[in-house]
Amino acid sequence: MKFVIKSSKTVEDALNEALVELNATKDEVEVEILEEPSKGLFGIIGGKEAKIKVTKKDDPKKIAQTFMENLLNKMDIEADCNVTLEGEVIQVEIVNLSDDDIGVLIGKRGSGLDSIQYLLNLVVNKNGENLYKTLVDVNNYRKKREEALVNLANKMAKRVLTYRKPVKLEPMNPYERRIIHSTLQNFDGITTYSEGNEPYRRVVITLKK
Repeated sequence: MKFVIKSSKTVEDALNEALVELNATKDEVEVEILEEPSKGLFGIIGGKEAKIKVTKKDDPKKIAQTFMENLLNKMDIEADCNVTLEGEVIQVEIVNLSDDDIGVLIGKRGSGLDSIQYLLNLVVNKNGENLYKTLVDVNNYRKKREEALVNLANKMAKRVLTYRKPVKLEPMNPYERRIIHSTLQNFDGITTYSEGNEPYRRVVITLKK
């Protein structure tokens, strides 16, 4: 984080100077008073100016916006990024792009989105002061994928009950496996577990003993 140290007759004067230099508002900075001002003997001799340290706080939303715009530019992809910050969750929705570029960003079973999300998480949390969760999506892909996985989980669970044999799903990333486990955790007569090593780890749906 960028900071400046300023001295002036009053804390307020020093702060105003710092805000101009940092190009920031009071809400965007943290102020640490290093020395209080004093008038000295008879208000003349030995007086001290106020000395403060003013630090410009990181704006995670702005950091995310800048990173995504630069990334898309380097990938030669024309698109819009809608970045929202709710609590400690930063959500990025990439919209207004071609079908070919959608496929490039999503990658195989969402691997492209997962990679971008991982990089964004590193950038946003590089200072380690606040830990933000990052979510990156393209044209509601994750929501559509989640709905498809929920339907798949229920369909396969019914199949297990009908044929009394376990079903092994295709390899999935941790996010998608959690959706399957969560969907079936209260499904009567069914239990789930994961097997295998990344990136080939998969969910097994079987009868509850």
